[in-house]
Amino acid sequence: MTKAIIPTDIFVVLPGGNGQVVFAKNSHRPRNEVQEIIYAKGNKRDSGSLKCTYIEIPEFDGPTNSVILSKPAWMWGAEMGSNDKNVCIGNIALRSRYNEDDADSSVKRLLGMDLVRIALERCSSAEGCVDMITNLLNEFGQGGPCAENDPDIFYHNAFVIVDPNEGWLIETCGKFWAAVKIESTHKHFSNGYTIQTKIDKMSDGLMEQMQELNLWNGEGEFNFAKCLKADDVDDYHGDAEKLIDELYTTETISTANMFKILRNKDNNICRTVEDYYPTQGSQMTCLSESALSVHWLTGTPDPSVSVYKPFVFTPNARISHHTISVANDRNRHHLLYNLHSKQSAGQLQNILELLQTMEDKCVNELAEFSDKYAEGASTLQELDDLMKDCIETEVKFYR
Repeated sequence: MTKAIIPTDIFVVLPGGNGQVVFAKNSHRPRNEVQEIIYAKGNKRDSGSLKCTYIEIPEFDGPTNSVILSKPAWMWGAEMGSNDKNVCIGNIALRSRYNEDDADSSVKRLLGMDLVRIALERCSSAEGCVDMITNLLNEFGQGGPCAENDPDIFYHNAFVIVDPNEGWLIETCGKFWAAVKIESTHKHFSNGYTIQTKIDKMSDGLMEQMQELNLWNGEGEFNFAKCLKADDVDDYHGDAEKLIDELYTTETISTANMFKILRNKDNNICRTVEDYYPTQGSQMTCLSESALSVHWLTGTPDPSVSVYKPFVFTPNARISHHTISVANDRNRHHLLYNLHSKQSAGQLQNILELLQTMEDKCVNELAEFSDKYAEGASTLQELDDLMKDCIETEVKFYR
């Protein structure tokens, strides 16, 4: 199993949470790994096979959803993303004490990131994603190196999935899995098995299989986390739970306030490029069924020195090719990543003041637009080039 589990921070605010449904994730990944922002418009794929990161699986019938994804440039799957059906998903690395046979996560199968992308492309609700991911696990399993240049990094996965009505958590080990509906109005998720005795869905024959593998003695109430949690892994939490709890109880769950949490270095939520596992990409989404859902992504490392760019699903959305890796670049850099990384500390700080003014302006203007859109006074077509314009403005500042 991986030498050190790749840490994760996901924050969720569900219905009832001050009127907002929020999904936010900082993607901590290996140093120098580039994270792309890609937009894939829904379409009807040719029948045949779907080539994922390591394996091919049969293609699904019917059209795909449009998706916005933040993904490591070398793999097919995504660390996190959203679709045009108002669903968001992020995955979490888990380390289990059972790693044999179908649960040997070093074997190349579907990556957890592949499962994120497939579910977003094919499902229209959070619970639908639960069923899609777990059915694929049962059929194809999961596994394979999770870093391009380090074959020793591999792990099982958990998935945090939300839509405007509910949220779900899936925790897995190979083809074993358990899922719970998220009951908290606000929650922080990180590495470590957390599903214990309350389980809303589970893999067929899970309790019997845990007994057969001597992971549970069959006595007392079945506890999924107790069966699988590795003895030498400490749950990674820090004070992140306190931050979202304090924000929920004392302030407004706003876009700007969530950005502050994702940029928080004191609690190791935001990690610099010098960290062993830097924050290589970040996403914050506010979902709404009746108003505007806005998805904010960085596409560059370390949110504290990055700017969040907004995206809205429209009939003809565009995002700019500057966040997609250049084909002949052996480091898989894209232009935005290159320009951002080449700034000196002083230059970057001066540019950031201007860019974060742009970010603040976008937040305010989108709030105003959302009100007009809800009243029927604005159309989505006005936002076709929203992220594209922001990315290209950022590129101009760096140049």
